[in-house]
Amino acid sequence: MTRSPLLVVMPMLLLASCGPKTESLGKVTGAPPSLMLSTRLLTAEGNSLGEVELLQFADGVQLIARIKGLPAGSYAMHLHAVGRCVAPDFASAGPHFNPEGRQHGRDNPMGAHAGDLPNLTVDADGNGALDVRVAGLRLKDGAAPLLDADGAAVVLHGKPDDYRSDPAGNAGARIGCGELRAN
Repeated sequence: MTRSPLLVVMPMLLLASCGPKTESLGKVTGAPPSLMLSTRLLTAEGNSLGEVELLQFADGVQLIARIKGLPAGSYAMHLHAVGRCVAPDFASAGPHFNPEGRQHGRDNPMGAHAGDLPNLTVDADGNGALDVRVAGLRLKDGAAPLLDADGAAVVLHGKPDDYRSDPAGNAGARIGCGELRAN
């Protein structure tokens, strides 16, 4: 009995499409990441603001965020110490990830927290993006991994970070939150 080439190729194509997610939201160059996590940022009402991806490399963690549906402007984004996003205020995410006990902000002589990130800019169409490599940050290994027993969270704030004021850069209310878990 002769098999059609299509009958041989189709099952292989189906199996290839069932693998883990390997595409990134941003441009990743060099060696592949050793760990890749993603989360949806949700509002207090449960609406999606977009997706955030974290990729662990030998030298740190790359954070890639794609946001939609916000008014034009700058917004603070931080990594928080607890992986719980309970509405309406997301206070459950705890403080910024800060294993070294520093003060907040890249412009603060006593800073910065390990969870401090640059501001995200949203354009006139309501779209924003952030693609940053945080040197030395570890997700699951190292002396102070972000993903401990209670996880971590990515939090979007309603105002820009002033990069100086402790503890949160005068960034305003927490308007979006996404939980990060090790498993």
